[in-house]
Amino acid sequence: MLSLDKIYFFPRFLFVFSPKSLCLSSEVLSLERSSFINVFKLPFSNFFMALEKTKKNDFVEIEFVGKANGIVFDTNIKQEAEKINEKAEVKPLIVCIGQEMLVKGFDKALENKEIGKKYKVLILPEEAFGIRNKELIKIIPMRIFKEKNISPYPGAVLNFDSMLAKVLSVSGGRVITDFNNPLAGKEIEYEFTIKRRVTDEKEKINALQDFFFRKNFEFKIEEKKIIFKKEAEPFLNFFKDKFKEILGKEVEVAKEEASEGKNEEKK
Repeated sequence: MLSLDKIYFFPRFLFVFSPKSLCLSSEVLSLERSSFINVFKLPFSNFFMALEKTKKNDFVEIEFVGKANGIVFDTNIKQEAEKINEKAEVKPLIVCIGQEMLVKGFDKALENKEIGKKYKVLILPEEAFGIRNKELIKIIPMRIFKEKNISPYPGAVLNFDSMLAKVLSVSGGRVITDFNNPLAGKEIEYEFTIKRRVTDEKEKINALQDFFFRKNFEFKIEEKKIIFKKEAEPFLNFFKDKFKEILGKEVEVAKEEASEGKNEEKK
């Protein structure tokens, strides 16, 4: 006779709940012990984690590898990163699904996925790094480079007012440059695993700081408010509405404390 706590019937599977594990069997026609011996078993926590699906506005931690033409161009997995650069440093990546913290196609691919399962998605240029734009091929006079003491050569990647451009050719007094993203026009493949759903408010706030500010400022959470230190104000002037939209909390800058001795009488 079986010593089981509860038995639940579903259309396709028989779920048997016991104190230590959960057994899943497609044999629903018999309640004999043999029906449950050596069937697939999972600890409760792992089983329900596998059933968990992501949705828009979830914060999740992901591991990923991005490839173009079979070559890795981006990853936060140490073993893969070291193939690109032996000294590469990687760290966990937390994003909010649906908030354009990744390229559009990758962002969309994170929805309705199981936690802990590995996925692969192929993204067309339109939802990756865009299609190539002929208008972004520019001819720049050589004198512009000479004024900056720069000697351009084919293949060089230069920074023009925070815009990167690749030198295609140098001929006489003309330099042909390409301001397209190097991955524009290419299909991109991502392999990824959603490691966990992030619920801690501080982790969420720091993830948004990493994305929007590229640095972290101290803050505290008071009920429905996030209060940052004064030095974060220039960044918050641009992004506080986005923080409120995503987190559902007001964002404020801490008031400056009165200078010590401010109200002391002058001698």
